[in-house]
Order: sequence, then structure tokens, then C-alpha cells
Amino acid sequence: MLTPPAAIEALLFASGEPLEKKEIAKILSISLKEVDVALAALAESLSKRGVALVETSDTAELRTSPEAAELVKALRAGELARDLGKAGLETLAIILYKNGSTRSEIDWVRGVNSSTTVRSLLLRGLIEKIEDPADKRRAKYRPTTEALAHLGLKHASELPRYAELAEATASAAVAGEAATETT
Repeated sequence: MLTPPAAIEALLFASGEPLEKKEIAKILSISLKEVDVALAALAESLSKRGVALVETSDTAELRTSPEAAELVKALRAGELARDLGKAGLETLAIILYKNGSTRSEIDWVRGVNSSTTVRSLLLRGLIEKIEDPADKRRAKYRPTTEALAHLGLKHASELPRYAELAEATASAAVAGEAATETT
């Protein structure tokens, strides 16, 4: 059985984005006070490692440590020099055809975890993270004008079979949400 700090580390790692402390408490069936104690222990165990715990008053997130900044900068420079690749193009297409998507919707349509691909698209400035007005706890990603320029388009509607695929992508996302709610 995992200790609370190890369990929180696993949750934050799997999430890939900030988690609310209330949500962590609920998932682990512990109090907010116990979450704070576990986060302090986790922060201590991560010291002198390449990962750091970043906290606000109500959220926590795993990030690379400031000491690793130069290494991460070198990695990102290499990422940006490469082509988008199949995963990047698939993810960008989902976001373009749906005119914005949450990461869970992207994961559902692609059938795989898209955290790394979404991060790469964010770093390249091809998508941006916005607050989902329907659910303030989830982030939504939408295409930037840079994405359209990268593809040589003036508007997403210029994409091949846009009307047909935009409708199919929206239907698939609704079906995915319905399937998730029933499980």
C-alpha cells in the first residue's frame, strides 16, 4: 500500500497538470490537513531531485526543478526542431476540427495518453490552454492563429472535409463523455 506522499506523487504524475487539494483529499479519502502534511513530506523527498512540487493555496503540481532548467531547455530546443510527427498532427487535428478540446477528450479520440503531445503543441505555440466555461476544473485546448499559419490556412473551415469531420469529432466526444459517465 502506498503512503500518502507516494500516492499524491502518483496522482500528480499521472495528471500532468495541477490538481486541486480538495480533489486529492477526496481520491485518497483523507483530510485537507493530511494532504498538506503529505505534500510537505513529498516536497522534502523531492529535494535534490529533478522534479519539484509546486503548490498554490488550493492546488499542487509536479514540475521540473529549477536546477534542471538548462537540461529542460536543451530538451525543448530539440523538440521544437523536430517535425510535429503523427501524434502531434493527430492531436492538432482533433483540436482544430472540434474547435477546442480537453485532454481527456483528445485521449479518448486517440486512444492513448496525449500529455506529451499536448505539451509539445503548447510549447510550439500551436495551441493554447483556456478555462473550460462549462467545467472550470478542466482545461480546454484551442488552436492558435499560429497553428493555422503553420498549416497554411486562414480559417479552420478550410481544412479538408471540415464540416463532416467537425461533426464526427463532436459526436465522438459526446459518445466518449457518455461512456465515461456510465462507468
